[in-house]
Amino acid sequence: MFLAYKNVDEIDMLINKWKQDKNPVYDLVADDKIQHSIWIVNDNKVIDKISELFKTQVPATYIADGHHRAASAAKVRKALGKKVPVGADIFLTTLFPSNQLRIMDYNRLVKDLNGLSREELFQKLEEKFSIEKAAAAVAPSQLHEFGMYLGKQWYTLTAKEGTYTTDPIGILDVTILQDNVLNPLLDIKDPRTDTRIDFVGGIRGLGELEKRVDSGEMAVAFSLYPVSIQQLFDIADSGNVMPPKSTWFEPKLRDGLLTHLIND
Repeated sequence: MFLAYKNVDEIDMLINKWKQDKNPVYDLVADDKIQHSIWIVNDNKVIDKISELFKTQVPATYIADGHHRAASAAKVRKALGKKVPVGADIFLTTLFPSNQLRIMDYNRLVKDLNGLSREELFQKLEEKFSIEKAAAAVAPSQLHEFGMYLGKQWYTLTAKEGTYTTDPIGILDVTILQDNVLNPLLDIKDPRTDTRIDFVGGIRGLGELEKRVDSGEMAVAFSLYPVSIQQLFDIADSGNVMPPKSTWFEPKLRDGLLTHLIND
């Protein structure tokens, strides 16, 4: 489980000092060339201090990745009733301070144009967006700006007023794209289940979007401006839920690097 929290300077200082004074117990570079270094905090005084700081200065943690796993774990625990194996009341998590996290763009690919010609698609898009041809791949530089790759050509789309609201969900670019393009024009009603849409994390680059469109596998791609960590916190604090596939967090731990055993 990947959790984020609003960073606390004193916690940062404690952990950084421990890392400076101690050697990691594991230090490896994975196949994707990402380095993973792990320290064990085994001093009870330091553990108690970190625990106290979390109790008093970290009012909430936020699920960055693993929402479905958390929900599944809760259902399994409820189903166990009173017969609970040792360790089944908890699950393993990683906690990242917000100042050490980066949210990258989470882009969209659609397999077809829902029966529209390119001309018809552009005509409908122009009702909601300003459209300009781009000389290179478009990585949006600001909120409400999108890249679109179609027919070996990149375009910059800028959302017009009236295509979004100012509430925490309505102002998100994933919401603007879903409500003004994917749903009404391309008939993607539910991006969670529709097989005509796919998602590409920003770490894979815009070249991945071009590759899949140029191959004929997909018809059109959209690049989005990343959601900010503050937007995520605001949405969670307001009691709302992020739209599906709206955040791609880095760094990510390798699967299976750490495990939590449950003993019956």
